Amino acid sequence: MQLTLARHPVTEIRLGTSTRLDGTTLFVDIGELRRNVLADDALQSVDFEIAGPGESCRAGPVFDIIEPRAKEPGGSGDFPGVLGPPVTAGMGTTCVLEGAAVTVLREKSPGDSRGATGYVLEMSGLAAEASKYSSLHHLIVIPRARSGVAAHAVEKAYRMAGLSASVYLGCAALELPPASAQSFAPVGPAEKSREGLPRVAYVGQIYSRQRRPQIDEQIIYGANTDGMLPVLLHPDEWLDGAILPSYHTSLGGAETYFYQNHPVIMELYRRHHAGEVNFVGTVATIAGADNFDRERNCRAAAGLVKWALRADAAVLTKYGGGVPHTDMAETARLLEALGIRTAVMASDLSRDRRVESALLFNFPEVDAIVYGGGNGTSWKAPKVERAIAATPEMAALLEGPLELTAMNVVGVANQQGASRLRAEVY
Repeated sequence: MQLTLARHPVTEIRLGTSTRLDGTTLFVDIGELRRNVLADDALQSVDFEIAGPGESCRAGPVFDIIEPRAKEPGGSGDFPGVLGPPVTAGMGTTCVLEGAAVTVLREKSPGDSRGATGYVLEMSGLAAEASKYSSLHHLIVIPRARSGVAAHAVEKAYRMAGLSASVYLGCAALELPPASAQSFAPVGPAEKSREGLPRVAYVGQIYSRQRRPQIDEQIIYGANTDGMLPVLLHPDEWLDGAILPSYHTSLGGAETYFYQNHPVIMELYRRHHAGEVNFVGTVATIAGADNFDRERNCRAAAGLVKWALRADAAVLTKYGGGVPHTDMAETARLLEALGIRTAVMASDLSRDRRVESALLFNFPEVDAIVYGGGNGTSWKAPKVERAIAATPEMAALLEGPLELTAMNVVGVANQQGASRLRAEVY
């Protein structure tokens, strides 16, 4: 397996009569893109906006953010299992429009812990400084569903709109020479060239059974994880479209852009290339719905790391609310008992900011814990010059001023390594 990311920098998005990449300016034919997106019968209309770094602009509620990419011929296909057959992702060359993003909005807030605004994209101010997404050039997609379409079908339409727009834009880079290209060294338990280096695996949750997935929710190769057991994946599969986030934005703080640039996997690759570790592979798992599911999945994940990947150490992350902490911690405890050293990433989801409320596991052997940020950070966000939303009512709310928490600004609080927050004891 060999994945190459052909990177094409984008420093501006503009409307044009044809979609093309001219230097670092991406021109977009909105009429053609609209016809592409409206091929989905669940949608009655779609609008587009452009937002750039530093602009006094706020958009929401955010459904997903995707890096525009397209596969060159001979590779594994774009978002396999969703936009095409479920072939193995991570093979061939992928054109990447680096610095650009396709941001899809919902028509209304999903509620839950995200409140009235849902996830918000901040392009300026202090809150924006805490998010990677404020540095990108966004093509914002505002889909509107037909009346009477079931809620899960609407969310699937949002997903298809975002992915199809991402590939459509990414195709602008096909046949152009990239500014740079990144290929990844071979990894796997059978690699012979790295004897003597610590063998490190990654175990990542991709869904939490705190909520049952929608029947057509596409999370792993187009499947919704129902009945899923932990599965071995090549790291390149995560980076190249095999994994997508849940429709439930309250569950993870992950976006498609996050998986395409997964910071834990990219850091393990960096250390692999530097000769510091032997990155032997990954396990994708989910958080269980009950103790039976938890016991089964944790033991299966630990067994794959020990016996299939033959790792010496493992990095673990979780997805969702508080309960998935226990699945992650129990997997780490089992690994420690098997002689495999672990590091876990946890986030404080308590609302009263008390240690007692945040304590969800306490295994003395699981003692390498990285804090990935919680909901204790907030900002008084000023009124903006432009608020982008699907309805006038939501636009008026987003215009501000608002008080925004870290969990409400997309890209700030991420439980899997992309957060800019950290804990300090003082």
